[in-house]
Amino acid sequence: MSQVEKVNLLDFDRQGLRDYFAQLGEKPYRAEQVMKWMYHHLVSDFEQMTDVGKALRGKLSEVCYVGPPKTLFDKGAVDGTHKWLLGMDGGNAIETVYIPEPTRGTLCVSSQVGCALNCQFCSTATQGFNRNLSTAEIIGQLWVAAKHLGNLTHQRRRITNVVMMGMGEPLANFDNVIKAMGLMRDDLGFGLASKRVTLSTAGMVPMIDKLSDAMDVSLAVSLHAANDELRTELVPLNKRYPIDELIACCQRWLARRPRTSITFEYTLMKGVNDQPLHARQLIKLMRRLPNCKVNLIPFNPFPGTRYERSEPETIRDFQTQLLNAGVLTMLRRTRGDDIDAACGQLKGQVLDRTRRQAEFLRSQEPLHAH
Repeated sequence: MSQVEKVNLLDFDRQGLRDYFAQLGEKPYRAEQVMKWMYHHLVSDFEQMTDVGKALRGKLSEVCYVGPPKTLFDKGAVDGTHKWLLGMDGGNAIETVYIPEPTRGTLCVSSQVGCALNCQFCSTATQGFNRNLSTAEIIGQLWVAAKHLGNLTHQRRRITNVVMMGMGEPLANFDNVIKAMGLMRDDLGFGLASKRVTLSTAGMVPMIDKLSDAMDVSLAVSLHAANDELRTELVPLNKRYPIDELIACCQRWLARRPRTSITFEYTLMKGVNDQPLHARQLIKLMRRLPNCKVNLIPFNPFPGTRYERSEPETIRDFQTQLLNAGVLTMLRRTRGDDIDAACGQLKGQVLDRTRRQAEFLRSQEPLHAH
């Protein structure tokens, strides 16, 4: 049986794996034994699963496999940030980034090959959308990074936090993302607490409500502007779900989880959304969401973009204005610049089946003329 016909066990959450083992005529607890080997010990070879009977090991190797994505290359940055380029089918690739800090290690995970939302300041957007990732391809990013970093679940945690902030809009790939986040949270999976798994969305309102029903994780919203006209220009999705609808949806989220907060991401671009007026608009908006916080992100330029990073002084003034108004505001340090691992730069070498890349390059031609 070829690998193509075999079943990839990384595609199942715990219940799915128990059901699959039942179909094979095995006791469901066997599924949990295998799951422990897969996620706690990061073992992909059934022969190494020593407490699983020999007959079952033989049966498993005939019908299924544990198949994380292939690492095409990986590189580390001076600041300890690490990036993996992971191969998907058909020449596609995605990127996964690990960001170590003194008290935690965060893995930034992708949910799609490319992205369909076309946010103007994001480098991933220029390559267009290819397809959703499977559950195995999403959880597999964590598997590859954990293996590389020597992460041991419940013992030596190198990866303490996961953010669904890589390539793609996670809520546009809802079912697979939910299953993968379930594995991140499951004790037999990576065993992460709900507040340590964060999903970041550009604001797909109905899906945020659906997520609120489906799973307990942290929420981050890519805001980038606090007035509809500018936000629609930067984040075209705003046309469908304008700011008032988005804020009402966030209020519903908080009403159901009184002890949680939502993080609003705001990428600062020179002369675009970094002026005192923009800060005042943001303060006004945040008054409707007390206890929520703003994460200011200095823009990371990429080849051909018309946007620039705000000046350090402008960034500090913007932050001070928010803090003085009582808005909890963090400033994200830029990390991994030397390996293009910074926000919005996750631009895997993707086979582009859209015309967007060509249009983008054409629009840049005058820039290259001299």
